[in-house]
Amino acid sequence: MPVANRGDRPELGSWSFENCRLASFGKNTRKAGDARPQWKDPARGGANRACLYRTIAAVASATGAFYVLFPELAALSYDVIGRPRGRWASAPFLLAITPVLTGTIGTIVTRSLPYGFASVLITVGGAIAVLSALRSPIAPAISAGLLPLVLGVKSWWYPPGILFGSALLALISIPWKRYTLEIADTEPPETTNIGIAEADTIEITDVHTDGANNDGDTTAIRWLAAIAIFVVVAVTFVKVTGLRFILFPPLVVIAYEMFRHPGACPWSGQILRLPLVCFLCAAGGFLFHAAIPNDPLAAICSMAWGIAVLRSIRLHVPPALAVALLPMVMQHPTIAYPFAVLIGTALVAGWFGVFEMWTLKRRQRTQA
Repeated sequence: MPVANRGDRPELGSWSFENCRLASFGKNTRKAGDARPQWKDPARGGANRACLYRTIAAVASATGAFYVLFPELAALSYDVIGRPRGRWASAPFLLAITPVLTGTIGTIVTRSLPYGFASVLITVGGAIAVLSALRSPIAPAISAGLLPLVLGVKSWWYPPGILFGSALLALISIPWKRYTLEIADTEPPETTNIGIAEADTIEITDVHTDGANNDGDTTAIRWLAAIAIFVVVAVTFVKVTGLRFILFPPLVVIAYEMFRHPGACPWSGQILRLPLVCFLCAAGGFLFHAAIPNDPLAAICSMAWGIAVLRSIRLHVPPALAVALLPMVMQHPTIAYPFAVLIGTALVAGWFGVFEMWTLKRRQRTQA
């Protein structure tokens, strides 16, 4: 089993499960006549997400199985706990198994091929094939497949490590969803919204709807080709610059949602703010990792920083939380990491802008 060794770091100390009791809920807004309100993320819901990730980080630190700290688990927990009626929370079985399957593909490819165009395309293509075959909405599973290739992880302990975190989140999501729905049903028709970030109330839409039902979505061939071209371009930049994290694993998730669901993805219309958000999350994650020797505490601070960035810039990009946590599983992160992230997100934003202009011109020619 791989061991995370960060030198003379302190032990878990006073951590206990008692510190992770569920926080109390804020109230949600409900208009008279609504059959059931949309659950909105209470301010203290962030504490519940943090406690979940702190639990997993503590297990990783205690056992040495640091790949239990699957970075995209932060994105999943942010959405599952914040939106218990969303697509991710509504598919607990797929939430548990999809990252494991894609992680297994990534491990096999990493053990068989060196990092390069072929291995990255096979891994990304295999992960997307898993999502398609299972009809799974768990897009962050793509990142789980690419992570071992980017980090050079060849251990067979990686898929079981992911299974621990994803299965734990899936198990928590079931009673969590039931409880939040009970709370929503017992709310009076007119209540005050307490502690809700305005960004969440505006941009917390269901970004994982089927592409066939969205006017802005392209055909499968076009969006698959767009992702493949972007991957090739990103790997080229990696080869030229030597900065492997230009193609950081959550970037493919970001690209997948943008090209797969351009009309519904909340960050597809904010391509100028997207690089800034990811850069700030990456910079904060790197600084907390460098400054705090205790892994559970560093993970909590990085996740809290990521959530603060998303809310202050008012852009709902759950994969950016994984960007903040990536230094936790990197062997020797350097200050180049956030700048590599900036380059990668600028590339995907620019390519998406070009793709959208091409799509618009093609649609205009078709309608003429």
